[in-house]
Amino acid sequence: MSYSRDETGLQALILCGSGTSFDTLLKPEGTPKCLALVANRPMAYYPMNLCRRLGVTDVTLVTFPSAVAPIKAALQHDPFVGSFPSAKVLAPQDLEETTSTAQIIRLPEVQDCIQGNFLLLPCDLVCELDQRLLDSWDLSQFQSPQELNAGLGLYYQTEAGIKDEVSDLVAVAPFEQSEMPGAAKYKLSRLVMSMGMDSTKARLEQDKAFLVRYSLTKKHQRIKIMTDYRDAHLYFFPHWVKHLVRHQEKIASIKEDLIGLWVKAQWQQGLAEKLGMDKCRSPQDSHQWISGQSMSSTVYQKPQTNSLGSESFRVEMPPFMACLLEEGTELVRRVDSPALLLSTSLRLAKLESIETAKDVSTRSPFAHAHKITSPDGIAQRSFISRDDCLLASNVVVEKGCSIKETCIGPGSKICSGARLTRCVVLENVIIGARCVLVGCVIGNRSSVGSNSTLNDCEVQEGFTVPERTEAKNEIFTPLLEDLLDNM
Repeated sequence: MSYSRDETGLQALILCGSGTSFDTLLKPEGTPKCLALVANRPMAYYPMNLCRRLGVTDVTLVTFPSAVAPIKAALQHDPFVGSFPSAKVLAPQDLEETTSTAQIIRLPEVQDCIQGNFLLLPCDLVCELDQRLLDSWDLSQFQSPQELNAGLGLYYQTEAGIKDEVSDLVAVAPFEQSEMPGAAKYKLSRLVMSMGMDSTKARLEQDKAFLVRYSLTKKHQRIKIMTDYRDAHLYFFPHWVKHLVRHQEKIASIKEDLIGLWVKAQWQQGLAEKLGMDKCRSPQDSHQWISGQSMSSTVYQKPQTNSLGSESFRVEMPPFMACLLEEGTELVRRVDSPALLLSTSLRLAKLESIETAKDVSTRSPFAHAHKITSPDGIAQRSFISRDDCLLASNVVVEKGCSIKETCIGPGSKICSGARLTRCVVLENVIIGARCVLVGCVIGNRSSVGSNSTLNDCEVQEGFTVPERTEAKNEIFTPLLEDLLDNM
């Protein structure tokens, strides 16, 4: 089922951060993180593609002023992100590398941009899931009034053995059938606690135990606590969230603070009032926050007179729903480190191409048209494992090469006799003759000298690895080059 902008009622904000976790692969003044290739497509293509599949056409990329030019150039010329002509680029004046996610929402330009219910997601999210997400959001919007403006987040089960894969502590409770009819069908739960593992470990260190409040267990008798799931940072937010974040400056992080306080306010008495929901959403002030009956988000009970003789409102926060995705189903992954870029790209490379797929209904939305885009550049006396490789346009592979489980970006050259296994080679890279690379990520416009042997290494954008280099678990950056020169 396709959805139009009017039917979804959503706009999307894709946060394109600086990518500090990619400093070893990307130069700060070079390729923006959102344009780094994941399986030969710019990273931003994947959340933009998700928005298209959800029927959300109002898409805005929020980024730094320094990244505007390359992103706009990609939107005009790149064959993948260029297929989204309606996407806009927003570069708030005060956006800095240290700006937290909630602070981004508070920036005036972003506040002006958000006009209704909105989808917030990172530029590094690869997500095959679509229809279930949209159906879940629709379910929350068309239940009884108190459910009209619930929030929705996606949480996926992490994969064992993936380097740098982090997880979160996620606690959920089931919905009653009368409370949220259809929740079981879409595997939706009520989120009651969420925090990163760093915060969890700090709490364990401080308390010498994991303490759970009595008010939580009294409110929800069946709680499931998991530590092998990760917050995908994909959130469906009602319009009122924009205003809550603006007025509550203590909220710094969307994941830790906003979501954490939201779910806590469902079971901790008085917290909703402390957040200002009673004042900001009282009937006489509601027009300042929200327009339209469909945007109503909280349930107000009859005003009570407090000890000072003024009226106050008791507020029941709407639920925040957790869509839990088990490992082995649709692919959902944050690609926020070079190691995850490698593992995710190699998984996508195994997808059947469009030209060979027999069953369209089961084909992944991320299937490439062809496994090898420019077959004329491949020498006859070379071996390429087509089932698990992707070779982009204008790739040259000389004779005697062996390429297995590898993605090679556009304009790259693999010289004669080179052997690549489980590697990601980005754009305009040269791999010298008779090189042996296993488990490596090679940055844009870099080169590896002939007769080199690299295992589980990273080569930063623009770096030249000298000939006959032998290395394992090394990160090649200009800093390393300077150290070697001074030895």
